[in-house]
Amino acid sequence: MENKQSSSLASFVDSTVVPGDVVLDLSSMTNQTIKLGGGLRQDCDAISAMKAGTLRFSKPNKYWIESSQKRYVPCVEDTILGIVVDSKADNFLIDIKGPAMGFLPVLAFEGGTRRNIPKFEVGTLLYLRVVKANFGMNPELSCTDASGKAAEFGPLKDGYMFETSTGLSRKLLSSPACPVLEALGKKLSFEIAVGLNGRVWVNAASPDTIVVVANAIMNSECLSGAQQIIMVDHLLKNIQ
Repeated sequence: MENKQSSSLASFVDSTVVPGDVVLDLSSMTNQTIKLGGGLRQDCDAISAMKAGTLRFSKPNKYWIESSQKRYVPCVEDTILGIVVDSKADNFLIDIKGPAMGFLPVLAFEGGTRRNIPKFEVGTLLYLRVVKANFGMNPELSCTDASGKAAEFGPLKDGYMFETSTGLSRKLLSSPACPVLEALGKKLSFEIAVGLNGRVWVNAASPDTIVVVANAIMNSECLSGAQQIIMVDHLLKNIQ
């Protein structure tokens, strides 16, 4: 029965679903754990879609609905770019481009203690991880990975931040590498941080490089892989 239920869910993977579609019935499912991402909800024994999009799967057991939208809906373990909008005694208030502000505890840093609380000015851009995302509550954020290490999280200095759809952000983070980033990386040297909330940060030694990379990414959303490569070649010729 477990195999039957697994195949039932797998049959929806990479397929288009709409709100209300039941993608899995848990009533006769045993000895299996499933992690639900954005766009899915559990109502009693039914796992159903909350928004239109494509059902995706990543090993070992995570399912979510991928769609292109401007507003970001927070999900646990998402990596995002947030902007500091206020500082409190116990936390920072962060704009995450979602329905509610996120909060970043002052101790949510590697080795964080009351003696070494970081100081961020309003407008500081941070690379963050979503720790909690409960309905009706402000999402909790962190500047560490699951093991408590800073890793790549923290403030992003200099560079240029721009906004995209959430769908494009997921494409940029996909594996294998997104064609537009692969084409740019062969010709240019730059740093990039992509947030699943539809924000992208780019930094490079030359302002011209930053402009080209940002324009290439923003123009790539509706292009095929081959078209993205042609577009990058055209943009690079204009700066040579």
